[in-house]
Amino acid sequence: MSAAAHGHTPAAWTGVSIAFVGFTISGVAMIIPSVLLVWAGFAVVLAAGVVGKAMSMAGMGKQPSPHYETTTVPAAEQRAAVAAH
Repeated sequence: MSAAAHGHTPAAWTGVSIAFVGFTISGVAMIIPSVLLVWAGFAVVLAAGVVGKAMSMAGMGKQPSPHYETTTVPAAEQRAAVAAH
């Protein structure tokens, strides 16, 4: 799996780090007990997903493999190929 660079990107590391902070805030808030801080922690976790996705879309996520070729085959040809097998 390490050969595929699964999660070894700045976007993944940033998203996970922010989510960790959010879970920590929520965990501490449950001990205190503070409902407001629990929801603030949840908001930070949601923000982590947004930040990670934005960074990935900005080019800091996993790049397409140069060994993977994408082809577009019309649906009719795909059905014909499946039917032939």
